Amino acid sequence: MHKIWVDMFWLGLPVTEKILRPVIVYLFLIGGLRLAGKRELAQLNPFDLIVLLTLSNTVQNAIIGDDNTVLGGLIGATTLLLINYSVVRFLFRHPKLERVAEGEATRLIHKGKIQDGQLAKEMISQAELQAAARRQGIAHLREVEEAVLEPGGIITFSAREPVPEELRHRELLEQLNKISREVAALRAASASPPGP
Repeated sequence: MHKIWVDMFWLGLPVTEKILRPVIVYLFLIGGLRLAGKRELAQLNPFDLIVLLTLSNTVQNAIIGDDNTVLGGLIGATTLLLINYSVVRFLFRHPKLERVAEGEATRLIHKGKIQDGQLAKEMISQAELQAAARRQGIAHLREVEEAVLEPGGIITFSAREPVPEELRHRELLEQLNKISREVAALRAASASPPGP
């Protein structure tokens, strides 16, 4: 029974190293994902998802080293949570640094026109953009007024507002339908035999 407790809680590495390893990997991943672009965070296709999943497995040993103890894992996880909390809190208080760290939003569609240069810069195909629009309930890109790739990797879409001619056309159709219902009701009333 003694060996089980030693294997679970006896650290194979110094505590300082157990804390420094996750900090270094965290900072590397923040920089790496920032350089890789927002596309990785958007997970537009299965390849992006695979990269993110295997990335966590790839850096696992760098975080824990040769130590597989429960206590070592808890120290590593706690360090990651604390550094993330600290970075997010720091960036919240310094918006200019947050913009530098996270980047700016990228307009992929502006005033209904697809921005091919921005799509190429972010390595997003029109098919991927179309798929992202469909996930948000927009059938065609021609229905989009604005599409923005946010710093966190989310693509937000704004649907086009109907032009005044379309609105007037809809109003006229509604009025015609109303008149048709009224005429039908009048015909039904005049066709009914008078009551006793």
